[in-house]
Amino acid sequence: MARTPSNMIDLGSELPNFNLINTINNQLFDNKKLSNDIGTLVMFICNHCPFVIHVLDEIISISKFYKGKINIVAISSNDIINYPQDSPEMMKKLAINKKFDFPYLYDESQEVAKAFDAACTPDFYLYDKKNKLVYRGQLDDSRPGNDLKVTGNDLRNAIHCTLNNKEIKSVQKPSIGCNIKWKDL
Repeated sequence: MARTPSNMIDLGSELPNFNLINTINNQLFDNKKLSNDIGTLVMFICNHCPFVIHVLDEIISISKFYKGKINIVAISSNDIINYPQDSPEMMKKLAINKKFDFPYLYDESQEVAKAFDAACTPDFYLYDKKNKLVYRGQLDDSRPGNDLKVTGNDLRNAIHCTLNNKEIKSVQKPSIGCNIKWKDL
């Protein structure tokens, strides 16, 4: 199990454009479909990563709690030739079984992951209403095997501050997870 940290890109960075297939309904999903009245959470996840599996129920809980208050999108960018469990078909199956209420997008070209400078799964990027990055990093301090309860505290605090137009004063720590499974070139 690789322990790859997220890249802590500059706060204030613009939300990259994307237009990817939503594996849940097989429709293209463009970032222009996101509401401009609220912020946006973009999560890089995948089906097989033990770090994602460890926090997936909390991700779903956060999505339900903040539904309608913030845009939420999940993206998987992994190479499906070497990791077939991350294929669009398997993504759809997971999303239906876990009742995702957010798009689960497939980044086949991996260009979107590169545009975000995503490094691992899970990796979280929170943007304000102006599509400026206000938070990047971890969900919380829990990791598989460290016996800390999954709370989502870091991400929940960042979302709360963003919704209330407050500065996020807590230290932003990198997420730790499996590296993005890049395609062989």
